[in-house]
Amino acid sequence: MRDVEDTPERLVIEMANRPDLVNIRGAIQGGLVATLIDIAAGRLAGTAAGVGHNVTTADMNVHFLAPIIEGPARAEATIVRAGRRLIVTEVDVFDRGRDRLAAKATLTFAVLEPR
Repeated sequence: MRDVEDTPERLVIEMANRPDLVNIRGAIQGGLVATLIDIAAGRLAGTAAGVGHNVTTADMNVHFLAPIIEGPARAEATIVRAGRRLIVTEVDVFDRGRDRLAAKATLTFAVLEPR
């Protein structure tokens, strides 16, 4: 994975489509797409939580809309709402080679108090 854009409001990361990451039909495995989503959203939520606070995924809902055949897979994460206890994010995943929306997800993160 590599960072494409990293701001407090938005995080974009990409993952290459390699032969060892695909299913029998040549599409990136769904579990890897979900992992890409969780990483992008989690990093962004961690930034929104502020220094000294950590976050943990409380809920993740992914709609797989199309296979990622060409790639790379591009995850674009944004903050929907950042509160003191919960942070809600949205992630769109694109198959960049086909310029096609492949997945849409929402994630809720619990903000953990400093230890």
